[in-house]
Amino acid sequence: MTHISAIGLNTFREAVRDRVLYNLVFFALLMMGAAVLVGQISIGIEEVVIVSLGLSAISFIGLLMAVFIGVGLVSKEMDKRTIYALLSKPVRRWEFLLGKFVGLVFTLAVNTIAMAAGLFLALLYVKHNLVRADAVVLVAVYFILLKLAIVVALALLFSCSTTSLLSILYCAGFYVAGSFVQQMRMLRADVLGPFAGVMRWLSYLLPNFENFNVIGLAAHGVKVPTALILQNTLYAAVYCAVVLAAAAIILSRRNLK
Repeated sequence: MTHISAIGLNTFREAVRDRVLYNLVFFALLMMGAAVLVGQISIGIEEVVIVSLGLSAISFIGLLMAVFIGVGLVSKEMDKRTIYALLSKPVRRWEFLLGKFVGLVFTLAVNTIAMAAGLFLALLYVKHNLVRADAVVLVAVYFILLKLAIVVALALLFSCSTTSLLSILYCAGFYVAGSFVQQMRMLRADVLGPFAGVMRWLSYLLPNFENFNVIGLAAHGVKVPTALILQNTLYAAVYCAVVLAAAAIILSRRNLK
């Protein structure tokens, strides 16, 4: 755990030095501008707009960070040849990979929490007070973070096996496909034939990002079931573990000498 925490902390510091925190400035300006604009909308609708816009921005900015930084975590170490010096020490390759994962997820968590604070400030500006029902926004933010953790795991998997450009394309493809898993499972075999069966089989391998999308519920203050929170937490943990295990196997078989 010492090796993993040290690598994770170093990854967080590198992410900060890469100026990823600049996205917080952009997000703050976006939310302040949105808060002023929606103030002109009729009462009731402005809250829905603020929450929808804020959560969508958190998800989008976090996705960009997870993909572009995640893809470069391994490839950058290889290009700079710093991975050779690191692995020459008593550090196993899976520890290196897990440390990178923990470091980037921690970075995303810090950014997500800061952006969520900006969202609540904008919401407070519009509503002038917060109520207990607004806690569902925190659940939506938590789901976004779980989704980003899966994206980071996928980015690490692809970065261990192919180039940076292809890794980005693969991550984007998995994210888009994972957002339509339910539709893939509902394809009719009598219309599409064997293709429907193939798509249905693939839908169980893809990450089911649809279950993490509760922006609509949060915008209207609808409570998210506790069972869904537990289900998504377990699902994200298992999926990340499987993907990281596959990435560790791939990295262990690569010739880095």
